[in-house]
Amino acid sequence: MTPKSEANGDPAIAAGKQSPSSDAYEPKAIAHGAGIMPRDFSISLAAKGADAYLREPGSERVQRMRGFEDQFSDIIDYIVRITHRIWEEKDIGYIYDTYRHNSRVYDDFGLQYGNEKIVADTAHTINAFPDIRLYADEIIWAGDDEIGFHTSHRTVISGHNTGYSKFGPPTGRKVTLWCIANCVSLENEIFAEWVSYDTAGLVRQLGFDLRETARSLGKAMADAGIEDRPFGEAERLPGQGKPARLMPSNESGFDIEEFIRRSWHNIWNRRSLQEVTRAYDRSLVFRGSSGRVIYGRGDYQSFILGMLAMFPDAMLQIDDIYWMGNDADGYLASVRWSLIGTHRGFGVYGAPTGHRVNMWGITQQEIKAGLIQKEWMMFNEFAVMQQIYRD
Repeated sequence: MTPKSEANGDPAIAAGKQSPSSDAYEPKAIAHGAGIMPRDFSISLAAKGADAYLREPGSERVQRMRGFEDQFSDIIDYIVRITHRIWEEKDIGYIYDTYRHNSRVYDDFGLQYGNEKIVADTAHTINAFPDIRLYADEIIWAGDDEIGFHTSHRTVISGHNTGYSKFGPPTGRKVTLWCIANCVSLENEIFAEWVSYDTAGLVRQLGFDLRETARSLGKAMADAGIEDRPFGEAERLPGQGKPARLMPSNESGFDIEEFIRRSWHNIWNRRSLQEVTRAYDRSLVFRGSSGRVIYGRGDYQSFILGMLAMFPDAMLQIDDIYWMGNDADGYLASVRWSLIGTHRGFGVYGAPTGHRVNMWGITQQEIKAGLIQKEWMMFNEFAVMQQIYRD
């Protein structure tokens, strides 16, 4: 089901589908009924808790997991325990068993290809934060062992910087930051991952000058020609027309996918911020990159206005979306999105530079009674600053 439009032409928002591939390890979007969305929370962190998965591993399968190790009872168990084993028990070599040899990981610094690169980066990070802890805060999942399990893992990372990091010598400071990692796994292997760290918050907590660090690394990337590519206008508008306004369908009942696509498009691409009052609860709690915490719809509207003012030609598209839950109990949804725009306005990133910015992020939403109650949004803010300050 897709939302209706008041304007002619297709809405300027991606459908979230990916081209089919003969390769079984090509991630496939699971929206539009093409996959399986859990209709309850029987397999969830809420049902058992991360500590329970670690202390009392299940002895029996509660979910079909073809090709996965027998020790895992369900996909939540798999994500919680491999994360703990790799990062906190420091069994870095377990990555060879749980990441495909040609796995792709997208983070603030671009595409990391192959499990050897993942092993190297993990060793580097644990060396910088030897007492690192990753606390599972939420895991949203969908899919199955045929099309792949899609998981959106929200964690709180904590540790002391007593080793060298890519940002400089050890500072001894304690850091606490959010992270959301979206993975796709089959037969005990993660083969695609999008991980959004609060890198800007990390740099600030380490005591480094955030703007100068972003400028230095951004300039190094520009000097290497990494960002030297042409670009045109963002295709937010159909020709010279106006952006579509998406309206609720005439179908009865609550359609969560339609709701999410409609609200995101109308707010970000249509610039209709009154949609916030229709889609979000008045007691909204929002947590975002760089430690942002927002309470209520008014401040949330101001956050969006600040972003649109800095990037007036911004166009956002949804790249992937899945959810778990039902109308009675509510929903947990994971939305992976991307945005392009030009830094032409004043804001938290300083005076306009005219630089084109590629932004992407992962947002988790808690939706009850047809309204978004809570939202967690992580995006590659440090990479955005690198693109802006690279000269």
